[in-house]
Amino acid sequence: MFGYLIDKQSAVANDDSNLKRKSKIYLWSCLIINLGILGFFKYCNFFIESFYDLLSLFGSHAEFTPLNIILPVGISFYTFQGLSYVLDIYYGKFKPTKDVVAFFAFLSFFPQLIAGPIERARDLLPQFSEIKNLIMMPLERDFSSLQ
Repeated sequence: MFGYLIDKQSAVANDDSNLKRKSKIYLWSCLIINLGILGFFKYCNFFIESFYDLLSLFGSHAEFTPLNIILPVGISFYTFQGLSYVLDIYYGKFKPTKDVVAFFAFLSFFPQLIAGPIERARDLLPQFSEIKNLIMMPLERDFSSLQ
């Protein structure tokens, strides 16, 4: 959830920023935070164990106890899906969506994970808005006829 918020805020800040330098700072911050979270969950024990192995080469006999880190399901997918959104905004290929539901649907659209590569926001986000409009139009018409 933290990664989602970082992606959303970074995309809005990138779009609002008219200074290229400031926009680049937002982009790099987003990249470092997202990849840092991913790296921690996936590789923390590997690097700690490698460090202990390196110490053992110098005569240390410290015991490595792995951390009990639970790897969130699909963390790589969510991370790279969010980064594709932020990069599309940064390079001006897409404007940030104001629809929070569509944004979260885009990031968590898991059937897309099975189908293939990370999807670009400019291709997938408009489809969520169309679906929302198709669902809401009949409801609005029905409720307006009740008045």
